[in-house]
Amino acid sequence: MSEDVIGFYRKNIGGPHQAVRIVLGVGVAVAAFVYLAGTAAWLVALGGAGLAVAGLVGYCPMCAVAGIGKGGAS
Repeated sequence: MSEDVIGFYRKNIGGPHQAVRIVLGVGVAVAAFVYLAGTAAWLVALGGAGLAVAGLVGYCPMCAVAGIGKGGAS
């Protein structure tokens, strides 16, 4: 594999940042269903799930684009 492809799969968030994303993601998803209804609840919960998944896998596409994280400008 080329270095560019390998770079896409590198973790760019770690440790405490991952934990914060997981907690906030789950919190946002739960709060969406408690405080919102219908389509809005599902859309906000989907955003929260995205945060949680980024925390679980340790990779954030927007951080990669911005060059934030390991190998980039922290």
